[in-house]
Amino acid sequence: MLSSTAKNLYWMGRYLQRAKSTARLIEATQRMALQSRGEEAAGVAAIFGMEDEFRQSQAQGQRLASLIDFLVLDENNPSSIVNSIGAARRNAREERNNITVDVWESLNALWLELTARLRGNRATLDRGALIESVKKQAVMIFGAAAVTLLRDEANNFLQLGAFLERADNTGRILDVKFHLLRPDGSPSAEGLDYFAWSELLACIGAVRTYRRIYRSSLHPMKVAELMMLRRDVPRSVHHCLWMVDLNMRELAEAYGTRGEADRLAGELHARLRYARIDRVFEIGLAKFLGELRGDIGTLSDEIGRQFLLD
Repeated sequence: MLSSTAKNLYWMGRYLQRAKSTARLIEATQRMALQSRGEEAAGVAAIFGMEDEFRQSQAQGQRLASLIDFLVLDENNPSSIVNSIGAARRNAREERNNITVDVWESLNALWLELTARLRGNRATLDRGALIESVKKQAVMIFGAAAVTLLRDEANNFLQLGAFLERADNTGRILDVKFHLLRPDGSPSAEGLDYFAWSELLACIGAVRTYRRIYRSSLHPMKVAELMMLRRDVPRSVHHCLWMVDLNMRELAEAYGTRGEADRLAGELHARLRYARIDRVFEIGLAKFLGELRGDIGTLSDEIGRQFLLD
């Protein structure tokens, strides 16, 4: 496969997953704002590492409304939903022969709906409906890919991009929001804000999943365990890195070679596979996640060098 083809599919997966994660995060933040003073905006911007950019763009006294516009509509924000969907569509258009009609038509329909809404009057735009539409249609696109794509290198690179982006997103969400709720990093359940911790789980769509697994009241340590270490939770960091490692192994078998990216993918998967949540908190959740996110970034760079000629 040409490196340009691999690159288009890899970044299509990353951009589409970024838009989906952003939509889900904004939805949870909007619900949380109804129960508080609306101070969640800066924390959400911190998840994307864009506090300064958000601060410069926001309208005074309208922090949450500014956050939504910044993360959804701002064409100067490269990670905004409108830019992410546009970039995913451009990548997909270049690779029409490597994706199915169902995947292309689902993604193209989302882009057409998004641009049609944005051409209207921004003052009357229903941002909540727009975010809900992005979330649902992104799920449909990934669903179409899951049931129609040939299981070859094209699918491997699409999956690599999506799961690497998802692992990074989940790690960022857990790191920022856990330490907003527990600034000292303590896993103690004392004085637990049930609604706030539920919304943390809602960011990865795992409120009911938590109840099925633990069958107990919310506890910070269990929330962290679910988001990081449960391989059976599709948005946990462990599950994502397992899938990254699986796709890397399939690519190695297809090409007959292995490189530094393969070693890093296996090492990261093993780290999460054998980690224990009590040991993580002994090390310090912030330190553990900081090192993990740094290594995910390194893996992304190595994939670029090994396959995409970056």
